[in-house]
Amino acid sequence: MSILVKATPAPAARTKETRQMSYLYAGLLVVLAVTQLFTFDEFIELVPAFNLPFGRGFTYALAPLIVATEVFAIPFLLRMKLSVAFRWLSMLCGWFVAAIWTFISLWIVLTNPAIETVGYFGTLVTLVPGWWAVCVGFALCILTTWTSWGLWPGARTKK
Repeated sequence: MSILVKATPAPAARTKETRQMSYLYAGLLVVLAVTQLFTFDEFIELVPAFNLPFGRGFTYALAPLIVATEVFAIPFLLRMKLSVAFRWLSMLCGWFVAAIWTFISLWIVLTNPAIETVGYFGTLVTLVPGWWAVCVGFALCILTTWTSWGLWPGARTKK
């Protein structure tokens, strides 16, 4: 018995469409993370402008947390050779990204703070907040659900 963590290959995708959707979601997360990192100093100041119901310190920590979870969600989506624990963590990071962007966009629309961009692409691209941003958040949730179902890291039973 070894005490070192061993990387294992990812289980096969359930369908071809699941594999394509996971690549689409991974590509989208790469674009989001890179654009947010490109203007990271402004992105850190943008998140507290959302007036989220959390404390001021947490909202400053939320910007790096969003970028980090976007990056950590990618290995699961690309079906890389990972340890079982990191595969689960990577899948949960994908869920966190979808949930936090849905919450942020919904919060902005309902509370109507005076901000000029939603922040999906950091401050590089100015995207005016609106219900379309909530729909994008729900689309991320659908992509996460689809890829989690198709690439489930747990053991599968055959009937």
